[in-house]
Amino acid sequence: MGYIEFDKEKLVNINFSKTREILRCSRTGSFATTTLLGLNTRKYHGLFIVPQDQIDGERHVLVSNLNETLIINELEFHLGIHQFKGGIIHPKGNKYLDHFNADFLPTYDYKVGKFRFTKELLFMSNEDRIIIKYTILEPYDSAFLQFEPLLAFRQIHRLTVANNFAHTNYDAIENGVKYCMYENYTPIFLQSSLPIQYNHQPEWHYNFEYEEELNRGYDGHEDLLNPGKIIVKIQNNEIYFTIGTAPISPSEIESSFHEELKKRTKRSSYFNCLVNAAEQFIVKRGGKTQIIAGYPWFGRWGRDTFIALPGLTLALNKPQLCKEIMDDMLSEMKDGLFPNIGEKETALYNSVDAPLWFIRTLQRYADFTHSKKEIWNEYGKILKSIFNAYKKGSLYNIHMEQNGLIFAGSEKVALTWMDAMVHGTPVTPRTGYQVEINGLWFNGLQFALECARLAKDDAFVNEWEELVKEFPAVFKETFWSKEKGYLADYVNGDYKNFQVRPNMVIVTSLPYCPISEKIKQLILKKALEELYTDKGLRTLSPQDPQYRGFYKGNQEERDSAYHQGISWPWLFAPFAEGMLAVYQKEAIPFLEKMLYNFDTCMKDYGISTIAEITDGNPPYKPNGCISQAWSVGALLHIKWLLEKDKGMHS
Repeated sequence: MGYIEFDKEKLVNINFSKTREILRCSRTGSFATTTLLGLNTRKYHGLFIVPQDQIDGERHVLVSNLNETLIINELEFHLGIHQFKGGIIHPKGNKYLDHFNADFLPTYDYKVGKFRFTKELLFMSNEDRIIIKYTILEPYDSAFLQFEPLLAFRQIHRLTVANNFAHTNYDAIENGVKYCMYENYTPIFLQSSLPIQYNHQPEWHYNFEYEEELNRGYDGHEDLLNPGKIIVKIQNNEIYFTIGTAPISPSEIESSFHEELKKRTKRSSYFNCLVNAAEQFIVKRGGKTQIIAGYPWFGRWGRDTFIALPGLTLALNKPQLCKEIMDDMLSEMKDGLFPNIGEKETALYNSVDAPLWFIRTLQRYADFTHSKKEIWNEYGKILKSIFNAYKKGSLYNIHMEQNGLIFAGSEKVALTWMDAMVHGTPVTPRTGYQVEINGLWFNGLQFALECARLAKDDAFVNEWEELVKEFPAVFKETFWSKEKGYLADYVNGDYKNFQVRPNMVIVTSLPYCPISEKIKQLILKKALEELYTDKGLRTLSPQDPQYRGFYKGNQEERDSAYHQGISWPWLFAPFAEGMLAVYQKEAIPFLEKMLYNFDTCMKDYGISTIAEITDGNPPYKPNGCISQAWSVGALLHIKWLLEKDKGMHS
């Protein structure tokens, strides 16, 4: 029995299978994603999605799907499955599916009468190429496989409409064809390991329906171009079919497939799945190494990068990769801030916490490599520039006040990780002193002072030492309520917001913490009572009148719930750190159980990965991105923490 597998009963059940999604990625930034059946339910689904640096740097769906038809004695058996406008599903090729296994590759077992074969999908790790392998188990004398690509050639956030501007021509290449629908696009090359027959019959297919887009309140209908039919006679027991952005010698397709397969870690366990998932977020393109925040629709986010980074790299013993990603981000600093989203001229710097999370990650890196003195020698100027920018004032009214606290806030701009907007206004504005921002600020200064002392940078120590000494008293006076027994979420003038949120939990996780052990205990107790779920911490207590426990509806409804009760797996990482800091080895059994709660998620929603969010109400249904970097990173980080702590207390 495989760890990730489904039998025929599940595969023929469309309602079951269409809610489970598959993702496979290249380190180049290209990827393939669809449902378990190959039924595309999102505009973000596609067989071949590739960044187009020469157009906009975004990822584009080049090939939405591939219609496969088995032809036996001139009888056609359509293996694909599509949904058209009005919920009409045709054809229903899933009826031929017998079994699915994803321990190594997504592998489908088909049975058409007595004809049996398997299909395996492999995305190359270092090039824009997918290879599909067909292994014939029970052959016929006269049998063919017919491939009809469905082309989109559009940005992932958009949809294609039939038009007269699309190029419908083709070029013949060795055992294949070349297509390019529009100018400036990267052409695609479709090839077989065996000789082909090609019938060029360009035709638009209309009104493909993406159910999840309709459910999310978006347009969910698209037209796709079918340029022709690629037919391969089944001459032996193996056929390889590939789509790439460059041609390949047909004689090399099989060897490329098997060489790539040698690199793979089998998804045979919960943690092997997490390791594989972690690797999919690392993208090396255009001379930079970056982290994709979440598949299928997020790109690189500054905040997400630094929060996810320790789990995706250090927890897997990859300190050099951690450093490489940090250094690449540093090249885009501006006014002491990192880009929240976008790059270069499209970059937005609306994140007060990204620089502070960078320092926290640098701190973890320094601890991991035992290099605090060296860290200051290499990164001291960077750290000083961040502190000085906050001290003097930066964008969006981010500045240090006379009491040493960081104030952040700008009209109609969300600066913290709770950044959902509705009608141009933050759902959780949090203007003022935010509790986690000031906790991270204090920890960052203390870490910098520790490094500076080792490097004998007396000037820096003298400049900041006094502020740090006075900070805990100021922090407690500002945020703590003895009556309530927990910290305010944010403070603005005389107003103190005491909604029960997880941001105070982040403060408990910090090595340099401005609050006492007793206050930490009370915060963690509050979190356990009102925020804890099996799949993360809620963003707001269910006892609050503004609580929203389900993530559903149109964009406005979803955004209104996003940080108003929805549960986030990534918050388990600071929660675990806080628990270990306070309760040490006594916390380990509870945290181990918490960690293994996600084992059941490997066959739900995003197969073999962890979603962005879950509902705040039972049964804590996963939602949002099917695979989120800081969700996966958090669990790997917790696993590393527990192993480290066990070693310390053994």
